[in-house]
Amino acid sequence: MEELAINGGAPVSPRMLGYGHQDINEDDVKAVADCLRGDYLTCGPATAAFEESIKVATGAEYVTAVANGTAALHVACLAAGIKPGDEVIVSPITFAASANCVRYCGATPVFADIDPETWNIDPASIREKLTEKTRAIVAVDFGGVHVDSDAIRKICDERGLTFIEDAAHAMGTRHNGRAVGSIADITTFSFHPVKTVTTGEGGAVATSDSELGKMIELYAKHGITRDYGLMREKDQGGWYYEQLVLGYNYRISDIEASLGVSQMKRLGQFGNRRKQLVAFYNEQFAKIPEVQFQQDATPEDTVRHLYCLKFDTEALGVTRRFIFDVLRAENIGVNVHYLPVYLLPYYKDLGHGRGDCPNAEDYYDHCVTLPLHCGLTDEDAQCVVDAVAKIVEWCRANKGAE
Repeated sequence: MEELAINGGAPVSPRMLGYGHQDINEDDVKAVADCLRGDYLTCGPATAAFEESIKVATGAEYVTAVANGTAALHVACLAAGIKPGDEVIVSPITFAASANCVRYCGATPVFADIDPETWNIDPASIREKLTEKTRAIVAVDFGGVHVDSDAIRKICDERGLTFIEDAAHAMGTRHNGRAVGSIADITTFSFHPVKTVTTGEGGAVATSDSELGKMIELYAKHGITRDYGLMREKDQGGWYYEQLVLGYNYRISDIEASLGVSQMKRLGQFGNRRKQLVAFYNEQFAKIPEVQFQQDATPEDTVRHLYCLKFDTEALGVTRRFIFDVLRAENIGVNVHYLPVYLLPYYKDLGHGRGDCPNAEDYYDHCVTLPLHCGLTDEDAQCVVDAVAKIVEWCRANKGAE
């Protein structure tokens, strides 16, 4: 049995393999350079082209590109009419922005538990958390795996709720032949560097509802319009504009959008490589009974952003912290996604705590995020598998010796 690197043995991987990384080629560099040499650094043709590329990829009729995924979520809640006194049901296993966007509107996020197999928000738990104050559901496609949108849509239709799909992880994912972005009432995306497609920072809000599309664009751009069809006074001259609502400066720059246009051309390539890596991981980790991976009924339709493993720490006789530190020592740049949002100090101060969502807490206590990005070679992926197998083998032989 090989000695663990943390105990002085040789690491499995000769280099550190990060859990996520952007994939930038010369076409991307040229696109940004061309923008910098051009006439528009913001509010120009690259932004419009980027929005059009998202429409084509998702099937959404209206797309507004914004500064980041958090801005996208805030704009989505504003467009949905979320206000003080309202409640919005959200998943706890997500980045804090999925709940913070509700707080930005003065409303209350209500955390529904996750399904123990898919790690997505559980429709049964959503039903348990509904009240007369519920106005929307923010459902996160965790890791890129599509939420149970059929069940969530049914709930929303029954109660007159807005279905907001937080698809920060899911650009390229499809469900029943439809692309994510054309399924929920409003869908938000993120283009952070670890996501499938990046603009550096950036986000987008997509919808096929014309009224929502209008409000999304207004809230993202100061609440200001030059559209004569929306103005109250029509004939004031070419300089004239009106502010209709209290909006925000959430615009994306043309510099970022030009990178996005170039990246979107490779969405299919990125998606195929991520699917290959996920299939390999699933095949290998299915042989190790002490680990559990995220269940996905249609992996051929899913473009994964994250690959997480849930370790049976009780069977292995070690803590998740030990597994995390050991894998890092093996040059596997693992991370953890996510601490349940309601266990962050800000939300604990609002009255939340352990016991709110037992499945989410059980997942968090045992999960580790493994490397998944297009910069990984087949050899790198094998190193990831070998490192997990190495620690499991060590634990079996040294149970309780942490």
